[in-house]
Amino acid sequence: MTNEDIHYLSAIDLAAAIKSKELSPVEITEATLARIEQLNPTLNCFCTSMADEARADAKEAEAAVMRGDELGPLHGVPVSVKDIVAVKNSRTTSGSQLMKDYVTRDDAPSIARLRKAGAIFIGRTNTPEFGWKGVTDSPLFGITRNPWNTDLTPGGSSGGGAAAVAAGVGPIGIGTDGGGSVRIPAAFCGLVGMKASFGRIANFPATPVDSLRHTGPLTRTVADAALAVDIMSGPDERDPCSLPCSGVSYLAELNSGIENVRVAYSADLGYATVDPEVAQQCEASTNRLRDAGATVEQVDLGWHDPYDCWVSFFYGGIGAAHCRRPPEELDLLDPGLRKLVDVAANLTAVELVKATMVRSAFWQRVWPLFNEYDLLITPALAVKPFPVGQNNADPPGEPNARHLRWSAFTYPFNLTGQPACSVPCGWSESQLPIGLQIIGRRFDDSTVLRAARALEQLQPWADRRPTVSSKK
Repeated sequence: MTNEDIHYLSAIDLAAAIKSKELSPVEITEATLARIEQLNPTLNCFCTSMADEARADAKEAEAAVMRGDELGPLHGVPVSVKDIVAVKNSRTTSGSQLMKDYVTRDDAPSIARLRKAGAIFIGRTNTPEFGWKGVTDSPLFGITRNPWNTDLTPGGSSGGGAAAVAAGVGPIGIGTDGGGSVRIPAAFCGLVGMKASFGRIANFPATPVDSLRHTGPLTRTVADAALAVDIMSGPDERDPCSLPCSGVSYLAELNSGIENVRVAYSADLGYATVDPEVAQQCEASTNRLRDAGATVEQVDLGWHDPYDCWVSFFYGGIGAAHCRRPPEELDLLDPGLRKLVDVAANLTAVELVKATMVRSAFWQRVWPLFNEYDLLITPALAVKPFPVGQNNADPPGEPNARHLRWSAFTYPFNLTGQPACSVPCGWSESQLPIGLQIIGRRFDDSTVLRAARALEQLQPWADRRPTVSSKK
């Protein structure tokens, strides 16, 4: 088996090869670290190496295999972690000059569970400063690029992890999603990006956007995403919003099918403007679910865009966390983030209460749909990947005019806390990935993943590889 083959094996297949002694944890780790050295100068997906820790962990993992120890489901499998999620004794900068030397003392709950399952952490992946935007660049580490076309953005804010996984640098990247930050880069990089139900995967330490925040996996296969959610799920006493164990193995249920599942398809949610090529691919893929036994109906939802409400919670939270910093520290922030901090400083309690009421009213519009349908499917994003350096795809001459409205399909479901998964559904004429989004009822993560798996079976995507992966 060549290194190129190893790089594109799924996490499940890597774990099986390790268990059977076809591959060793040391061999896989060294191949993965070499690939980081090869591709990171081009992609800039990693900001902090964990090579020494990874090599030490790989040797221990190999010794466990040779002793015949019981092995976890990710034993010896390389995993990357966004530079926002806490990893014990690892530099965690959040892409900010203000935290360039910060080292976390404890693992986040998700990381502790992955570690217990045998994962080997290979490095920290790039994020925009404090995850504030849907593209990945930061004052501290610069621009991250899309493996499918390095002139384009991988999206964000988990763009480093998405670029890494798409380029074959580990089968799983751990990201966070407060408004689409797992699903956006999944769509731009041709990956599966799963945002489980709010609270399904516990979060700690606390952040200013905890009412929106999810931790989730970026993977090349739906099965790997289901396995990662299985492993990371469960309550943690440090997260008061964490859910009890569901008693469900999403991986075990993955191939149960979607016969008689009722699917609603909306091309715009009532307010979004979508690139025609994106709309065509998403609609065609959704209709193919009929071949798996689902019923599919187009719906005219007529919802109002909850963007301003989401902004109050997300940017209000991030801004409030920094607005009292001294001027010399504020001057170190990303200029766009600095503007948001200034706006957040003037956000009133009355405005936050109004946003809470709008959020509740939006939920009252959403939940009745799921009495009639099991799933809602939309485009994942309204646009195709766009050039790096364009801050959130603003039209020329109109800075901040649309901001994140090109991701008009993602942030609504952070407000509602529903499970939502971005999966590849096709390719543009210029051979760029296009993604669609599958949204389920609250707590029904299983049906979302089963539908994602059905699409994967109907139109497989995992064998398609970006050209950057072939560069020597």
